Order: sequence, then structure tokens, then C-alpha cells
Amino acid sequence: MANKSFGNEVVGFILAVAFCVTCPEYVSSAQRELGKGTNTSATAPPAADNAIRGALETPRPTPRSGPYFDLAFSKNVTALLGKTAYLNCRVKNLGNKTLNMQVSWVRHRDIHLLTVGRYTYTSDQRFRAIHLPHSEDWTLQIKYPQHRDSGIYECQISTTPHMSHFIHLNVVEPTTEIIGGPELYIDRGSTINLTCVVLYSPEPPAYIFWNHNDAIISYDSPRGGVSVVTEKGETTTSFLLIQQARPSDSGTYQCNPSNAQSKSVVVHVLNEANSIFPLSGEYPAAMQRGGQAFSPHTHCILLAAMLLLAVS
Repeated sequence: MANKSFGNEVVGFILAVAFCVTCPEYVSSAQRELGKGTNTSATAPPAADNAIRGALETPRPTPRSGPYFDLAFSKNVTALLGKTAYLNCRVKNLGNKTLNMQVSWVRHRDIHLLTVGRYTYTSDQRFRAIHLPHSEDWTLQIKYPQHRDSGIYECQISTTPHMSHFIHLNVVEPTTEIIGGPELYIDRGSTINLTCVVLYSPEPPAYIFWNHNDAIISYDSPRGGVSVVTEKGETTTSFLLIQQARPSDSGTYQCNPSNAQSKSVVVHVLNEANSIFPLSGEYPAAMQRGGQAFSPHTHCILLAAMLLLAVS
């Protein structure tokens, strides 16, 4: 009986050892079967685990603790001659420290202190500090700016050491040109095409109107055939078109932009139809045929080429 019990214990021990040896295979097999129906992305490789862990551990950016300039709202300025200019400086995070920290404007041309906070420190009454309560904008206003006002202006925060942002002011004076002037000669029956160009303007003119002999041209007049096309942009161009030109269309035409000086051109409509030169024999400075300007030298070259062809 004791021998039988001992035999059973030996058999049980052998079975236990065999199960322990084969157990990892059963577990691995069961895990593989279970993993077939799950999303493989749930078990990321060690490298991915490290990347995710690193991203989670990366500290998030914290808001700035001190004042700084908002460059998106503190840009260089191009101002029109004689038209009020505004130089803006936006300071963030100045907060309740305005009693201790001030925002000032300094002109670099002569290192002249212009404003401190909301107070102006110059005898030039064209300059003025503008700041609304609880606003982040500190603005320097310059009335009737002149060319000599162009240059660098410093927006300064009274920190230790002080912080500075530089803004460049460019005062420009738009100019007006009429292509082909100051005189144009065209044939009767062709189209008068006057082109007025406005240059160096910080903004397109609000309007451009034309005069003929000091009278504003009416595009709805009984004469008819008069139209204007204006293209606005960095360079604004206005085209005055007058169809079927007649001698009464001769005279002085003036282009008048709203933000620039006017410009004039004298138009001569020739009586003889389809003529190249006037009967007087004098060569005009510029001529138009079909709305295009030609120089008399061009006609001379064409006539010389025709004579050479005829001789050859």
C-alpha cells in the first residue's frame, strides 16, 4: 500500500514538471490567438513607447512672465506727405506694472525724447502720445509729416535693462505722370488714349477725375464715346478714352488724383484725315494713331526703308 502511494506521488511529480516545462508554450499560443482579433496598434514597439513617453514628459510652454512687443501690430509705417501718421507699438504683459514701467517714444535722428506714457515731452505740437486705458497700444501721432520726419523711431519699455523696438517711418510724396506728354498729336477720327499714372502712393487714391480745358469731363455728355478705366494698386493707372477724335477735342487735359498733384497734357487733333504730319510741315514731339503714340523719328525710319526697297 505504501509502495502504491509512493508510485502515485512520483507520477504526480513527473506530470507537474512536464506542465511547468510546456506552460510557456500554452501561454504564448493563447496570447497569439487572442491577439489576432485585437488592434495591433495597441501593442506599440519599444521605440514608439519611448516617443510617446517623451512627448508626455515634455513640459508645455508657459506664458511669458514679463512685457514684450507684439511685432504683428508694431510695424514700419509709410505715410503720405502732410497726412497724419500713426506709429503703433503694442506691448504685451505690461499689466498693472504701468506705475513702475513706462512706454516711451524716442526719435533717433536727434535722440530726442518725444513721449513718456501718455505725456508728450516736445515743443513740436505735431507730436502727441495716444494711449487708451487698459489698452496694449502706445501710439505716436505725427500731424502734417514732412520728409525730414522720415527715419527710425524707438519704442522703449523702462525695464532694467530697457527693452526697445525700432519702427521706420517713410514719408513719401505721390507723383503723377501722363505718358507721352507734355504734348500729343493725333489724327482726326482716331481714338485719344490718355494714360495717367500715380506713383509712390502708400494707398490708392480714392478717386481720379479728368478735366478738359478746366472743365470736368462728363462721361454722359451728348458728345458720347468718352470713358475712363481706372486700375488701383501699388501703382494706380487711369485711362481716358475718347473715340472718333474731332478738332473740338483739342486742348489741355488734366489728371487729378485725390492724393497727389495734378498733371496736364496738351492734345492737338489734326484737321486732315489720316495725316502723318500737320500741314505746317513741323514735326510734333509725339503723335498718336489709333490711340498709340509715335515719334516722328520712327516715321522717318519707315520712309527711308520704303525708299531703299523701291530703289532696290
